[in-house]
Amino acid sequence: MRGEASSQARSEVTEARRVVVKVGSSSLTTASGGIDPDRVTALVDVLAEVRARGAEVVLVSSGAIAAGLAPLGLKRRPKALAPQQAAASVGQGLLVHRYTGELARHGITTGQVLLTVDDVTRRSHYRNAFQTFAKLLEFGVLPIVNENDTVATSEIRFGDNDRLAALVAHLVHADLLVLLSDVDGLYDGNPSHEDTSLIPDVLSERDLAGVSIGSSGTAGVGTGGMQTKVEAARIATGAGIPVVLTSAARADSALAGKPVGTLFHATGPRRPTRLLWLAHATEPKGQLLLDVGAVAAVVERRASLLAAGVLGASGTFVAGDPVDLVGPDGVPVARGITNFDAEEVPSLAGKSSRALRDELGAHYEREVVHRDDLALL
Repeated sequence: MRGEASSQARSEVTEARRVVVKVGSSSLTTASGGIDPDRVTALVDVLAEVRARGAEVVLVSSGAIAAGLAPLGLKRRPKALAPQQAAASVGQGLLVHRYTGELARHGITTGQVLLTVDDVTRRSHYRNAFQTFAKLLEFGVLPIVNENDTVATSEIRFGDNDRLAALVAHLVHADLLVLLSDVDGLYDGNPSHEDTSLIPDVLSERDLAGVSIGSSGTAGVGTGGMQTKVEAARIATGAGIPVVLTSAARADSALAGKPVGTLFHATGPRRPTRLLWLAHATEPKGQLLLDVGAVAAVVERRASLLAAGVLGASGTFVAGDPVDLVGPDGVPVARGITNFDAEEVPSLAGKSSRALRDELGAHYEREVVHRDDLALL
């Protein structure tokens, strides 16, 4: 559905009891990279209003690297990982200090949560992250989330905070995700052109057919564009969480339920949260090659992957790493957490659990990938 938005309040917003709000770097900082106090104040006032009506709020905030540029004498965001991490180390403290002071004006306590992919894809880490968020919200704290840029390596980075926000929304069982940037919604073309129009509602993938999703946005301080925002919306709505995409300048209207920006309606049911992290936030360290029977067992029967159905492996991985499960045609059908190292797979492949026990010991009489650690792709 395209054209003018309805004048009715959006019930998906007004009825949400737990809201995740993501704000981009360009919406918080000046062109030179420093934190803009007025923008932070305006955002915090809006979040306080949401809290005042009884809803819980989790804020996913970019801006750490951008905030650290000026103190380090950097004129633009560096491309190399090490100087990015240095800027994040300086800027994260400045950013959270600003939020803490502003939220204190409203009597709201702030908590910082820095995440890496490892924190939420390994089962024990995921449980701990979930319990931490649950306890913070129980205490009435407003968690401020960011990727742990200071220690994350290029292999375990989320890549952008839009995707991180979508995954955090699942982690905390949110009712709504709001993506704030410097663009006031999704357009059916380049928003700078006069012949384009805002898309007020996206009900399904059909509404995105023919839409040119470029990388519109402010360059220089952020990493995301419209593509990353639409992908984040797909992740969230595919698991039952509606998404509002609009500009930070319209945050008050968006969070009051007014029909501004673009509303992506939920398209799927709630899904097991950790498996969404596994599917969308990890890069596989290798592949396990499956025979036809194993593909059917994993995909159709949602069974664990046993050694009997494994033909071989590629890549360098160890137990606990994410790997893609690949069919005979070379197409990945699932991603999972392996229980064995790559060098162990050749001695396991094609053998029954009993044969493994007899040949190698009881330790090997187990699944190569347990079904609880499998996400279909």
